[in-house]
Amino acid sequence: MTRQHFLRKAVLAGAGLLLIITLFVSTASGGILSHFYDKVHAEAGGDEEKELTEAVSGGIRQDMYSNYLENHAFADRPDMEILIKGADYSRADMDVEILSDFEGAEEATIKTNETGSIEWEVNVEAEGLYNIEIKYFPIEGKSSSMEREVRINGELPFQGAATLSFPRVWKNESDVTARDNRDNDLRPRQVEDPKWQITNFKDSEGYFVEPYLFYFEKGKNTITLISSREPMVIDYLKLHQIKDVPGYAEVKNYYADMGYREAAQAEIKIQGEDAAIKSAPTLYPMNDRSSPATEPYHISKIRMNTIGGYNWRWPGQWMTWEVDIPEDGLYKIAVKYKQNTLRGIFSTRKLLIDGQVPFHEAENIPFYYHNDWDMNVLGGEADPYLFYFTAGKHDLTLEVTLGDIAPLLRTVEASVLELNYIYRKILMITGAVPDPYRDYELVKNIPDMVEIFERQSETLYAVAEELAMVTGETSDITAILNTMAYQLEDFVKRPETIQRRLDTFKINVGGLGTWILTVREQPLEIDYLIVASPESSLPEADAGFFKKTAHELGSFFYSFIEDYNSIGDVTEDSEEEAVTVWIGTGRDQAQVLKSMIDDTFTPETGINVNLKLVQMQVLLPATLAGQGPDVAMQIGNEIPVNYAMRNAVVDVTEFPDYDEVEARFRDSAVLPYRFNGGVYALPEQQIFSMLFYRKDILEELGLEVPETWDDLFELIPVLQKNHMELALPLVQDPQFPGEVQNLIPNQTFTMMLYQQDGALYRNGNTESDLDSPIAMEAFRKWTNLYTNYKLPLKFDFPNRFRTGEMPVGIADYTFYNHLSVSAPEIRGLWEFAPIPGIREADGSIRRDVSSTGTSAIMMEQAEDKEAAWEFLKWWTSKDVQVRFGREMEGLMGAAARYPTANIEALEELPWPVKDYLRLNEQWQWVQGVPEVPGGYFTGRHLDNAFREVVNNGTNPREALNDYIIYINDEIRVKRSEFNLPLE
Repeated sequence: MTRQHFLRKAVLAGAGLLLIITLFVSTASGGILSHFYDKVHAEAGGDEEKELTEAVSGGIRQDMYSNYLENHAFADRPDMEILIKGADYSRADMDVEILSDFEGAEEATIKTNETGSIEWEVNVEAEGLYNIEIKYFPIEGKSSSMEREVRINGELPFQGAATLSFPRVWKNESDVTARDNRDNDLRPRQVEDPKWQITNFKDSEGYFVEPYLFYFEKGKNTITLISSREPMVIDYLKLHQIKDVPGYAEVKNYYADMGYREAAQAEIKIQGEDAAIKSAPTLYPMNDRSSPATEPYHISKIRMNTIGGYNWRWPGQWMTWEVDIPEDGLYKIAVKYKQNTLRGIFSTRKLLIDGQVPFHEAENIPFYYHNDWDMNVLGGEADPYLFYFTAGKHDLTLEVTLGDIAPLLRTVEASVLELNYIYRKILMITGAVPDPYRDYELVKNIPDMVEIFERQSETLYAVAEELAMVTGETSDITAILNTMAYQLEDFVKRPETIQRRLDTFKINVGGLGTWILTVREQPLEIDYLIVASPESSLPEADAGFFKKTAHELGSFFYSFIEDYNSIGDVTEDSEEEAVTVWIGTGRDQAQVLKSMIDDTFTPETGINVNLKLVQMQVLLPATLAGQGPDVAMQIGNEIPVNYAMRNAVVDVTEFPDYDEVEARFRDSAVLPYRFNGGVYALPEQQIFSMLFYRKDILEELGLEVPETWDDLFELIPVLQKNHMELALPLVQDPQFPGEVQNLIPNQTFTMMLYQQDGALYRNGNTESDLDSPIAMEAFRKWTNLYTNYKLPLKFDFPNRFRTGEMPVGIADYTFYNHLSVSAPEIRGLWEFAPIPGIREADGSIRRDVSSTGTSAIMMEQAEDKEAAWEFLKWWTSKDVQVRFGREMEGLMGAAARYPTANIEALEELPWPVKDYLRLNEQWQWVQGVPEVPGGYFTGRHLDNAFREVVNNGTNPREALNDYIIYINDEIRVKRSEFNLPLE
């Protein structure tokens, strides 16, 4: 298939026209397909051109940038610049401040807040498409990138304009790598290095390599920036046209015309971990012990000797290194790298020298898959690209870009949206479990189905072929495209089989969504960069066989000697005050925590901390053996009271300043740790439910977001009529697999219970209150959702939410983090809101909901309880929780956003303002679930009663009453066992 044919088919997919239009309206030469535009456009005339236009306009999303470009495809691109000073704003719906001489700015600048909007008027002499440049300064905020929505003349031009992202600038806190007392390098803390930044408004997802174009009418126009996250100072906005970047051949001729000579006998090596500045705190130095060829190297100790890796994978992320050039001349550039993640494809980087792309080819530098370290000489070893440097210091920047893969990703994403749309159409007719022997007449009932399948099949075949052409090979990356294309092709030939193969169709569409995630991520690990004279011979990238063998044998030997459980400095038993702390999460979290301890807690208090990374299942046997810690972190809600009954943990209310510490949390977060008048833990995390919904599907069905349970009951039949489902929390996994006793009371049931002033226990938590009229009615309503409304008992909510089968559901608010990262194809199509509640007489809505969480406990065997208390206070304080949350998000991305229980700390974490306000609104209604002796039977037998009703049709009241007997018996047994009063 020719590339021209690929373009035409991609257009038919409802996304490909953006390839043509983008390249047509851009004066910059770029993309593997750009020079084919004129020929394709000439071929797409008459009825065919009309067909292409209809294909795009009939797409699922009409707010895409591609449609915007289509609407203005033939607008001029006036060659002029229009400067708009930030201080010359016309209107502001936020607190703004005019600043003079701010950070070296020549003229007055304006400080904008993280909420509200600001507007400028601009007089445009010639209508047309313009790029918008902004000069901004990232002032102190919540340490995340700034986000803005831009409106032109009061209108949002396209969906991507709602999520413009402006990164901060980061650097290592110290240029010298510190080491712990075991001779291991400590990862340097990443701190902000704020400075003026100049950038164009562009796609934050990286799907469009070129900056956005905006259409302005002749005369007076307005530009409005609406703040979504973080404050920033603005110097100016500028309407302009991005200039062409010349090709290497043209630049090479320029070198000859200028008489530039090749540099002689020069080789400057820049270690990757010495990056001067970077766009994200995730881009920190890393340790690699996989090869003895990494620099610096040690066979057993940790050395921060590389940078990037999986953390350096998102489009738009960049790192800058400084290089000192000895003399004027032409040099080649080489990068020692490892890219062992993307088999069958490559990672792409854009090279900038002193902030400028030297020539067009430097915009798309491929780093191919290789299992070991490799050397990439830019341009190839035989005839490398030459770069002209003057003597002195220069900046080398590598930025993640999707490059030639970007148009393919856009096309596949459009395909996924349309195939999900058709899948929902089919579901509306067949249901989730079609009758294989029934003829649903899908071709007749969905007239455009076969045409869409045929078009998408051709499109995916073409994308697979183009991908193979770009990468030079076929692989598992192209396999899912060919599999999906073949199935669609077969659907066209045999439409009567569609209902029998609906499950595999759904799986394949889900595979396409995973394909988008996989290909969009562009990881790359760098050991060092070399700027050298063209004739210099470069070092071997990897070690030889004998060195590798010696390395492996030595590593095995030292594994018996090195203590890999201890993190950072280890205090000897003979030293003064020391607290032993166990943490049960990952090594990344432990390293961040240890770094914070060493640079703040220990210097401030003089108390040393030995932090150990352990599996928390060993806490009980270790405590019984007298080998446990002083403090244990990341403890589930059920453990503190369970240990308190056995006098194994300390009642923290004994400390005189406890009340001051408790004020950091909501009472709902502390409630699970109350027992016999004491409190046996401090909350770390508190997690509660929110209502997630697909905006596009509710709009398609003409539905509103449910505010009350009555609204929800009315919504369910409409969803089911269209063979869609509602998702409610049902099965909660225990803290550790196999420990069924840790099953918590169902969250849907507790919502209904608490919203009617019900309770799980009574008489001082000595017996179950589930036999009360309120609890019985809540149980009946809960089970009715499954007996009368037939809600599903088992489902994969994340995937079904993505496909649209479950457009509404209640889930823990941390599901937000999951969707933000793993569902790029539905970005902007979903939101979350407070859960449904009960409308009160005054019109307000009561939205009570239960919560789960983790805590930190002090063991009774701790020798220095005052020192352990100081650590607990420090760990749960606002500043420490904020820093830990920000560093974890910086370390692992938005998926690791920390659900802190500290009230003030959550507000300081980098949530978009509108989302935090919804979250805080729900948090006001959160109630804790009390932990009582024998209380583990409550969640278990509540679930048993539920399944008795749903599976066997037992009367709800009888089923619950039967199991309440077991719950009360267990509570009595446990209270008797530990000599606790029975009433």
